[in-house]
Amino acid sequence: MPDAPRSSFVPVHVDIDWQRVRKIVSRTALLAAAIPLTAGATVMAIDKVRGQRYPLDARFPTAPPTDTTIDDTTATVYTYGADLYEAMLDAIAQARHTVFLETYIWKGDPTGERFKEAVSDAARRGVQVYVIFDGFANLVVPPSFFVFPPQVHVLRFPALRAGLLTLNLRHSGRDHRKILVVDDEVAFVGGYNIGELYATKWRDTHLRLRGPAAWELRNAFVDFWNRWRGAKHPVLQDRGAEHWQPALRAARNAPSDLVFPIRGIYLDAIDRATHHIYITQAYFIPDRDILDALLAAAARGVDVRVLVPERSNHALADWLARGRYTRLLRGGVRIMLYQGAMVHAKTATIDGRWSTVGTANIDRLSLTGNYEINLEIVDDGVATTLEDVFRMDESNSREMTYEEWAGRSPLNKVAEKILEPLEPLL
Repeated sequence: MPDAPRSSFVPVHVDIDWQRVRKIVSRTALLAAAIPLTAGATVMAIDKVRGQRYPLDARFPTAPPTDTTIDDTTATVYTYGADLYEAMLDAIAQARHTVFLETYIWKGDPTGERFKEAVSDAARRGVQVYVIFDGFANLVVPPSFFVFPPQVHVLRFPALRAGLLTLNLRHSGRDHRKILVVDDEVAFVGGYNIGELYATKWRDTHLRLRGPAAWELRNAFVDFWNRWRGAKHPVLQDRGAEHWQPALRAARNAPSDLVFPIRGIYLDAIDRATHHIYITQAYFIPDRDILDALLAAAARGVDVRVLVPERSNHALADWLARGRYTRLLRGGVRIMLYQGAMVHAKTATIDGRWSTVGTANIDRLSLTGNYEINLEIVDDGVATTLEDVFRMDESNSREMTYEEWAGRSPLNKVAEKILEPLEPLL
């Protein structure tokens, strides 16, 4: 038999300059990261100039504090910072045993000074005072402001944490909560930080509990204090609840334990909706599950409305939020844009029965990143009050239509795509 034909294939040896390849890959990655980061910085710079020319300082409607009784607890809704601060300062002034104050931002301005003096005075007259503030959020405040009398127990949540660079959730979350509990009898929670700006210039929502349900916020403060206290800090007693109030419960996000129930209460409530969903948010960047839940509700005939600032104090958050507008508007969700001022509330009410008031925004940082607390309330009276507040805020809003949104400039559409990779940061 003849020999089989030999293959004409000749192996070719190719030298690959791996060092050059690595350089190309590295430079490409850096360029890919630099483009959205540069765009984000540009957006914020432009917005800063715009904010100086057109400040968010227009007058806006507010409502007087409104009470609702839930079992043995009185819940009061506040929509104006000056009213809230007077109630908080009055509670501190009347304290007999304990004051627990936790805040994200505490400005060193006249309003901040009033709160500092109030807790200092309480401590001097023998009240046990415990204060928590977030170090990172207050970097611009002079350190001397946070020097209290020795009787005040102060916990500064660290500004720099090990997980920030590696995006490790257990070691990177901020303390975004705002809580005041006095004598285990009266407690406050909501979106208001402490400062002059928030007293009169921002529209926000806070809730006061007077009665047994104050335990929900006391327990949240005590758990956080004991988790993060240093050796110099005393241990707070973890008391059980003598009174169970299932209609009013606190949901607490705790990144160190990878526990994030606030997202869950939103998803559960949205899935139950049959008539209407009213959401007010400062920064609305829902994840896929919440977005899908809202669209599913709208598809089954629920009146879904989301009220957000037309221009907030965080331009980048505004741009990233707009990336959801196309799907929301196409799906029948109505978007209300608050005019002339910053609306900072974190509230929702559904079907005249379920409500939430708290500190969490509907974005990644709040729902799966920061320490947050929201009250979940199943009560017709509170829901009615918050629906009235929502309609009040609607009177200072304009509705974004799909036609208007679809007609935005091509430059805006390109900018939205370029900024999209920055979403994990917010």
